[in-house]
Amino acid sequence: MKILMVLTSHDQLGNTGRKTGFWLEEFAAPYFVFRDAGVQLTLASPAGGQPPVDPKSDVPANQTSAMSRFKQDEIAKAALAHTAKLEDMKAADFDTVFYVGGHGPMWDLAESPVSIALLESFYNSGKPIALVCHSPGVLRHVTYKGEPLVKGKHVTGFTNGEEEAVQLTHVVPFLVEDELLRLGAIFEKVADWQPFSVVDGRLMTGQNPASSTVAAENLINLLARKAA
Repeated sequence: MKILMVLTSHDQLGNTGRKTGFWLEEFAAPYFVFRDAGVQLTLASPAGGQPPVDPKSDVPANQTSAMSRFKQDEIAKAALAHTAKLEDMKAADFDTVFYVGGHGPMWDLAESPVSIALLESFYNSGKPIALVCHSPGVLRHVTYKGEPLVKGKHVTGFTNGEEEAVQLTHVVPFLVEDELLRLGAIFEKVADWQPFSVVDGRLMTGQNPASSTVAAENLINLLARKAA
């Protein structure tokens, strides 16, 4: 089984002067779910190389067991430091794709023609796609049969309430929940910061950092059923 994990290369939080990037838990937890399942993993980002970690994701209050494991795992650290270039990735080479969240993807991956084409290629070829937290917003320009891919589909993602809680409602280029609703998605959510993942056919989404593990496990289970 081959999974492509996609991370952001964007490290500027709007015009605040603060740094952003990908959320470490949203990489570490799925990475180990996939690796422990014996999956062959490829990591990619728009610029290649080491993607920027959102410094807020690595503060003491946000530490998780997966993050602790990552920091002691030389193989994982080396893989993250040497991501491939997204433009070199082809859907035909993988069984599925998993988009890591964080605020960064809202600026680069959401507007990237390469990312948009890649997601459409996976979906059009009958393969599942999975996105967690802010990365469901990356679907804003992705279409399927001439319509927004998310139209009429059950999805989740970082909620308006969660964005308000981190005080970035007026910093981000768009709100994930509002954007998915605008596109005609059926947006589902649970209480802020609780684990929640939605599977609708070949589209899988997770609400927030706490949803990273369950989203990754759901993806593995979906692939296992497909292979059975």
